Amino acid sequence: MVTFVKKLLIMNFTDLPSSSVSKYTIKRYPKTTNRSLLPWSKGDEFAVWFLKTNQLLNKGIAIYNDSFGYLSSHLLTDKTEIRISKKSQEKAIGTNLEENDLMFDENQFLDLNAINEVKTEVVVLKVPKSLDLFELYLSKISESIDENSVVVCSFMTKYFTKKMIELAEFYFEDVKQTKAWKKSRLIVLSKPKEIEKKSLINEINSDFGLFKQYYGVFSADHIDYATQFLIQNMTIPQDAERVLDLASGNGILAKVIQDKNPNIEIHLVDDSSLAIESSKLNINGDNVHFHLNNNLADFESDSLDYIVSNPPFHVDHEIDISLPLELFKQAARCLKKKGVFQLVFNNHLNYTTHLNRIFKDVKVAAENDKFTVLNCSASQL
Repeated sequence: MVTFVKKLLIMNFTDLPSSSVSKYTIKRYPKTTNRSLLPWSKGDEFAVWFLKTNQLLNKGIAIYNDSFGYLSSHLLTDKTEIRISKKSQEKAIGTNLEENDLMFDENQFLDLNAINEVKTEVVVLKVPKSLDLFELYLSKISESIDENSVVVCSFMTKYFTKKMIELAEFYFEDVKQTKAWKKSRLIVLSKPKEIEKKSLINEINSDFGLFKQYYGVFSADHIDYATQFLIQNMTIPQDAERVLDLASGNGILAKVIQDKNPNIEIHLVDDSSLAIESSKLNINGDNVHFHLNNNLADFESDSLDYIVSNPPFHVDHEIDISLPLELFKQAARCLKKKGVFQLVFNNHLNYTTHLNRIFKDVKVAAENDKFTVLNCSASQL
């Protein structure tokens, strides 16, 4: 393998693929009506071609940040491990593997913190939008490989920043970048450095207290402005007994509710395992419950008095409102008849029209030039 690494770096990446076509049918989950949103990128194709060309498909491969399953489908063997940071990733990848009749073991899905005794030979990483998350991935990867391993990072050229290379060079001795292919590039890394382990937790001082969150969780250096606006206009029903922080992030909304109502039963739901683990740093108690999920399947219909949310609408660099729209429908199902769903959103998103189809009563609680807070009640689904 050492010989391969040396040869790889000398190649200077002059040979690039002429074309690439998926031999599997890969779909986005949840489904979207936006045809411009694809389930994989040219960077994914480039990474698969690179491994195939360099005869790495028979190696032990670890895949990080595969959104919908393109990488997992094309690189799957009984030695492949799929590192998961979001429940939606696990569901989408698993669904696409099954629909393409690809046999896999559920044990091949591993949490980011899972430790393997055997060092991984090849790692494929789709570079995420968050450079904090990219660093967290690099940190985890550098601990799971040895000097004979190769790490292939793919990204679309328009999202390149010098910080990517700086982070890669912090964790690895050898860092090489390919030429562009169809507006995508690869960064190939080897020889992890022996460095002092770094704490990958951000601390945010705010008017609402000190909050901690792992690298990669939304809004790393301050409390998101939309969330701040929601907190300023939060109206918790006086008789509420069971409430939900939907898409809870670092748990700040739940913590504000707990501070005002110490005895209330609070549930936090988030798609990201890093978000859930972050919220556990900020809120606790016998009446606090955490749910790692991208839906409300854990909750019965008519079971919640109050749901509060700053819902996500991004998948990395892409805007996809099919994600919050599905959450809105599930929120309507879970609310009690007199329950309230309160959310904040950016004004450029056309949520009010959709919410009026889901709830009988939709009222503006507050608005400014950037954000709107709505109170929704009485499901009509």
